[in-house]
Amino acid sequence: MKGYSPKLPLTLDPNDGYLLTHNLKEVVAQNLKMLILTSPGERIMEPLFGVGVYNYLFELNTIHTQIAIKERILQQTKKYMPFVQILQIEFMDPEQGGDFEALGITIRYSIPSINSTDILRINLE
Repeated sequence: MKGYSPKLPLTLDPNDGYLLTHNLKEVVAQNLKMLILTSPGERIMEPLFGVGVYNYLFELNTIHTQIAIKERILQQTKKYMPFVQILQIEFMDPEQGGDFEALGITIRYSIPSINSTDILRINLE
């Protein structure tokens, strides 16, 4: 069966060799997640690629840190995934039941070209 790209993490599949993404919505979700999790300098030949959210993991979970992450997500998405429109970025608030030892981000986004809206949740511990 044909697919757009391998699903990450790579998983063997007896039919295709590796599990594949089979629609554009899956590809965009996977690429957005990789953009957010990749640290600048980590991607070969693209030293500015990536939000580097792991770099914020041990920062205080303050409004200033959240603004810095949000701005980085918006900037990187605009540059590397201009076909995605970020609608909303929310952070888990430790004072409202969130975990003080984790960083949780919920991103609501749309893909206007295929008339699709989705939510990406990232929880780092």
